[in-house]
Amino acid sequence: MKRAVLFDLDGVLLDSRTAQLATLAGFATSALDHRVTTDGLPAGALTRPREQVLAELGLNGVINEDGWDAATATAGLHTETFPFVGETLTALRAAGVATAIVTLRSRRRVGWLLPPDILDLIDTIVCFEDATPKPAPDGLLLALRQLDVAPKDAVFVGDTDIDIHAARAAGIRAVGAGWGFAGPDVLTRAGADLVLPHAAALADVLLLHLAGAEPSHQKTKRS
Repeated sequence: MKRAVLFDLDGVLLDSRTAQLATLAGFATSALDHRVTTDGLPAGALTRPREQVLAELGLNGVINEDGWDAATATAGLHTETFPFVGETLTALRAAGVATAIVTLRSRRRVGWLLPPDILDLIDTIVCFEDATPKPAPDGLLLALRQLDVAPKDAVFVGDTDIDIHAARAAGIRAVGAGWGFAGPDVLTRAGADLVLPHAAALADVLLLHLAGAEPSHQKTKRS
């Protein structure tokens, strides 16, 4: 039986909170021709589609992707993976578990943000242009087809309600990354099967969950 762990990128593997906000503010500053600070961004800027956030700032219509690239590249200089990522991916590979990233970012931007040694530990990556974006399940199901893994034999680790909804729509067990953007309460309300407040021993926890066991000492129960 093949098994897989699918990950969202931003807020789960990538510590990009500051860079995400800086990208939004930098793009808005350039497009509006006046200064927009990260403190001046609308509420929920990290967990909502960029189009919604920019529309609240007065930017409607199609986003200039070249301008977004420039803002992303500049802000991304300060983006790093979380310290646990390499160890976790290495342990999953050693256990014979396939891994994937399913992200709302474009493929070339993923290449800017993830170091080569981490990319080498990921079996497949599904990006914005590959499938209908989350919360649709299409990207998760595409990743599973590429890995030849059934939904029942996979988990998806995400940090927003959009991630949890996508996992449930795909028939995949949803693990909430409480260290990410939305926080444990939002993930619990969204219906995550398991919410982890931190990433301690993440590979061990995920392997237990794939085996059908729930590490009760880390579980945040759904209300």
